[in-house]
Amino acid sequence: MIREGEMKDIEALLPLWLASTTLAHPFISPEYWQESLPSVRDLYLPRARTWIVERGGEPEGFISVLDERFIGALFVAPEKLGEGIGAALLCHAKQHYDDLSLEVYQQNARAVRFYHAQGFRIAASAWQEETQHSTWIMRWRADQTPSR
Repeated sequence: MIREGEMKDIEALLPLWLASTTLAHPFISPEYWQESLPSVRDLYLPRARTWIVERGGEPEGFISVLDERFIGALFVAPEKLGEGIGAALLCHAKQHYDDLSLEVYQQNARAVRFYHAQGFRIAASAWQEETQHSTWIMRWRADQTPSR
């Protein structure tokens, strides 16, 4: 179900990223995301370790980890939200890293709740000059996860 991404996957992930990020951030102009696409394609995804959920040859979600600790992307196709894909991808990443952090817009309440449910805690706040919106820096550490 989850496989490691390759450079050849990047072009197939971009439409999923654009649709998902535009939906998740209605408070930011869609043009901003369209203008960001070349950076995602050429800078961020090539540097990251990415895992993909794919069915029928189409990506349904992916997670990308930069610098072995920062989740730079976790996106699920809008029509697949609520099916457990995001949680499965996070669980997979947690099997590879003991300390993960991410940045999420404070206005993206659904994502903040999701990450909190997955064991991430707010560690700091930040300001995104490009978008003029506040974010949370959230962190998960394996040694702070309560045993069940």
